[in-house]
Amino acid sequence: MTDDTTIQEPPLDAGEVEMLLFALDRSRAQFAWKTGGLPAAALARAHPPTTMTLGGLIKHMALVEERYTIDFSGRPPGPPLSDADRDVPDWEWTTAADDPPELLYSLWRDAVARSRTAMSAALARAGGLAQPALFTSDDEGNSPNLRRIVVDLHDEYARHVGHADLLREAVDGLTGEDPPQKVSATSADTGPVTATS
Repeated sequence: MTDDTTIQEPPLDAGEVEMLLFALDRSRAQFAWKTGGLPAAALARAHPPTTMTLGGLIKHMALVEERYTIDFSGRPPGPPLSDADRDVPDWEWTTAADDPPELLYSLWRDAVARSRTAMSAALARAGGLAQPALFTSDDEGNSPNLRRIVVDLHDEYARHVGHADLLREAVDGLTGEDPPQKVSATSADTGPVTATS
């Protein structure tokens, strides 16, 4: 998943939408780095006392991305949410060990791509972040606004990047906050724009 680890810093005077999307994309890049490039055995390995695995985290975050995409697009879910077996508790966590790395990484990348597309289209509509979610509502039928949905999605990443950080260190000793970035040749004139190596 190394192609997902570029962090594009926003300008110092960035607006609300740009800052929220930057925070989300930075967390996605951290998640991609902490879970990327591992063989099946490393993705399926639990580190007691937790039963959580890196593969389970990848599948869970694909499911989370897909779930929140529905709030931006109003369309039916795609995989992995459309494939979930409702009769299996913690489906994404328990089935990830049976999935090859290529499938897990693809599920997550595809879910992120759909999420970004849906967010972009939704934020281009009148109302921006203030418009109501197209799916989620409480018992009284009140929908959160899209600002809340973006923050909730980022919170999911914030929680699980921490888990991935600990699990990855246990697998192969990888540590650090952000993925390594290679400063591009033009960034000296434009600010801290970076690209992966």
